[in-house]
Amino acid sequence: MGMSSRANPKVAVLMGGPSAEREVSLSTGRECAAALRDEGFEVHEVDAGRNLASVLTALAPDVCFNALHGRWGEDGCVQGLLEWLGIPYTHSGVLASALAMDKERTKDVYRRHGLPVVESVLAARDEVRKRHVMSPPYVVKPFNEGSSVGVYLVSEGANEPPQLSDDMPETVMVEAFAPGRELTTTVVGDRALCVTDILTDGWYDYDAKYKPGGSRHVLPADVPDEITAACLDYAVRAHTALGCKGVTRTDFRWDESRGLAGLILLETNTQPGMTPTSLTPEQAAHTGMTFGQLCRWMVEDASCHR
Repeated sequence: MGMSSRANPKVAVLMGGPSAEREVSLSTGRECAAALRDEGFEVHEVDAGRNLASVLTALAPDVCFNALHGRWGEDGCVQGLLEWLGIPYTHSGVLASALAMDKERTKDVYRRHGLPVVESVLAARDEVRKRHVMSPPYVVKPFNEGSSVGVYLVSEGANEPPQLSDDMPETVMVEAFAPGRELTTTVVGDRALCVTDILTDGWYDYDAKYKPGGSRHVLPADVPDEITAACLDYAVRAHTALGCKGVTRTDFRWDESRGLAGLILLETNTQPGMTPTSLTPEQAAHTGMTFGQLCRWMVEDASCHR
């Protein structure tokens, strides 16, 4: 294992950073730091800025617990820096992180491994504003940002193409809208935990995901055994196909009117939210793993060359 065998390993929790999801990362980082202190680790909270390499060189931690979200933190960039510095770290390695962050390439991998997805295309932002690049209903999202930042739903029968804001990237992903329930499954190591049914009022957007009361989580999901089994199987297969390590969470849509044929994969998150009310720790708790135990497992699982 990568971590030195000191009685009280020094853990640097990387949090904050320059991405659009900075605030979420700060709350994830604070919660994980507190849990790791309770587990007996020596913990240092590090707000990841441009001087991260020199900060870590001075601190010389045994492990970096990656609590960053969004670009830089979950797209392979910070992973490459940690490889360069030779510091063991949590979650996925350079390639898997970069791959999972690119939603279109993720789907190419899913397709090649026989995992079901909906049709999607990459298109220029200006083109998408001018005309329907796909017949509605469809969804427009950044293809390489985390979470639901800047997601547009174009309804069936919509006359006008979506008026994307200027802060959307120049290239966006246009994806056929998959109706139905939003299900999600966490993988820890090589084990899928359970299935959560995410119930929201309307669209599951960034605010609903991170603000209390925006969505209700039902776990284990009240779905047929066949669907539960498929989610668990697909989540492990997605994790493996992308080359992920540590903890991931794969999101699904399920159109119950179509049975198993109505289940599709949306994406795999290599840095799922890690506050006690987040989906992943809830699933861990359901399987008998406390928040502290989950954080400890991640630290003990840390390594380089992931």
